Amino acid sequence: MILFLKRAVLALVSVTLVFLLEGCASYFNQPTRPQKARLGEETTITAELRKLPLPREKVVAAVYKFRDQTGQYRPSETGANWSTAVTQGATNILLKALEESNWFVPIERENVSNLLNERKIVRSSMAQYKNEAENLPPLLFAGIILEGGIVSYDANTITGGAGLRYFGAGGSAQYRQDRVSVYLRAVATKSGKILKTVYTSKTLFSQTVSAGLFRYVRFKRLMETETGYSTTEPSQMAVTEAIEKAVHAMILEGIRDNLWTVDDKQAKAAQDALTAYDEEKRLMSDTDIYGGRDVIDPSRVTIQPYASVLRYQGDYLTKGVRSGYGLLVESYLTPNFGIQLNAGVGTLASDMKFSQPISTLDANLIYRPQAFRRVTPMVFGGAGVVNFRNGDLWGLSNQRYWKLSGGAGLEYALNNVLGIRASVEYNQPLTDALDGRVFGKYYDYYWKGSVGVSLYVGRSGRRASSQKAKQAAVK
Repeated sequence: MILFLKRAVLALVSVTLVFLLEGCASYFNQPTRPQKARLGEETTITAELRKLPLPREKVVAAVYKFRDQTGQYRPSETGANWSTAVTQGATNILLKALEESNWFVPIERENVSNLLNERKIVRSSMAQYKNEAENLPPLLFAGIILEGGIVSYDANTITGGAGLRYFGAGGSAQYRQDRVSVYLRAVATKSGKILKTVYTSKTLFSQTVSAGLFRYVRFKRLMETETGYSTTEPSQMAVTEAIEKAVHAMILEGIRDNLWTVDDKQAKAAQDALTAYDEEKRLMSDTDIYGGRDVIDPSRVTIQPYASVLRYQGDYLTKGVRSGYGLLVESYLTPNFGIQLNAGVGTLASDMKFSQPISTLDANLIYRPQAFRRVTPMVFGGAGVVNFRNGDLWGLSNQRYWKLSGGAGLEYALNNVLGIRASVEYNQPLTDALDGRVFGKYYDYYWKGSVGVSLYVGRSGRRASSQKAKQAAVK
């Protein structure tokens, strides 16, 4: 019994460690008592704002209202729903970002009526206590007006999780990703012309991790224990980071378009910042909303030698596993669709029952949905022939059978020349005599797993042409 308890506790500790290592900071910083107020947290973009090159002269900017435009005001079955998805203090966040950048002189416009009323009170007081009323200095007027807002909040853009439980012990993890988008534009006060518009987005990540044990350790003795944690990225921090990124992008876009100029001593720093910004824009042009990025130009022809494992299942109860090898050649008509020729040799065997060397030749259609990604899943299917061999590789017999095959694989491109692929394939010969016995109503079949090195020959050029078209559109 003691040994059983030790094993149970060890299993629980192992599962718990696996799921908690990723979020150990959150797990070991759980609040156990009230905490005092502290200064607000900063985002990673705040430091980038402060590192921007200094301007020759700061720009006076006004922000009247930077509000939530996510369209959350909608009717429901119980009446109007006036709740909003994000913070309503986005104007305050934008003004703080403008101040942190050291590029703008933000002036009060959101509550300008309060300011005007207070100035009236000052004038009245000055006129009462002095013979002549002293004039107040005029209000600053803005060279540009910053407009825009939070245009979308998309919940559950990605959800998922994993779990494992065995004999009452196990753990699970779930995650969710939301997304907030921000638009910011600069408007010239004198002409009303929109000088520049930028668009940024930020994801919000939430996760739940738990582990537990539920088991009878002996008669009428039940042991149950559980632990876990949940973390949710604050939406206010995500909105802050997106707005700060928009201000950062607006400043650099304005430098490039000569809307404002940097200090003469900061020319080198400005050029470095623009180079880094251009590289970031180039990467984002190849990135989708889920964070996937097109990084390679898919090949026209792929050649792959591979090693394989064949697992027979047929009229014999015992199942054998034997090794093999082969070579496949793929020619792609489009970046996604292609034709595959696959030649291989191996052995079908049932332990201590039979062993038959075979050669196979297949013609398949292949589809890779993410041809431009470094990690590419693929599915394939087609028909072929399996031929019995007599001894050596070229000693083919007259026993050959048609077969159908299909499978799936995963390929990782190391570079534009080499890659690694692993695949699993199901083969269904159109005969029940593959193992020399005809028994039952189902045909014999076998599984084939393979791992090989892919050699890419020729590039499609689609990614390069797509990038040129995007760059031309931006210009």
